[in-house]
Amino acid sequence: MASPSLKAVLTAWTAAIALSFVAGATALAHHGWSWTEDGFFELTGIVEEVYVGNPHATLTVDVEGETWHVDLAPPSRTIRAGFTEDKAAAGDEVTAIGHRSRDAVERSMKAVRIIVGGHTYDVYPNRVPSD
Repeated sequence: MASPSLKAVLTAWTAAIALSFVAGATALAHHGWSWTEDGFFELTGIVEEVYVGNPHATLTVDVEGETWHVDLAPPSRTIRAGFTEDKAAAGDEVTAIGHRSRDAVERSMKAVRIIVGGHTYDVYPNRVPSD
């Protein structure tokens, strides 16, 4: 078997490096809290989709005909809070409390607490608003 040419190896490395920068920029886009407003925001709507997986759990929520993206915590933290994919289903009403995106056009928020079916899940218990 012939070894790959230097050009092929360099092309593959260049592609891999470029892809890592793109993937890294996308992954950092909504990690942390810097992309959110400081004050608390409350959103109530109907669950369209639930995802509990990496890099963090998410909900897609319909609010009066507009689709919102709700980021939760990483899966281990979300599950530790008691929220798993079977705790909410499409059609359920959900209230999310957290911080809205600083970009007013973006329908996105990072939740610290969600309420579904009368159950409260504090996915970031050290950040929940005082009641």
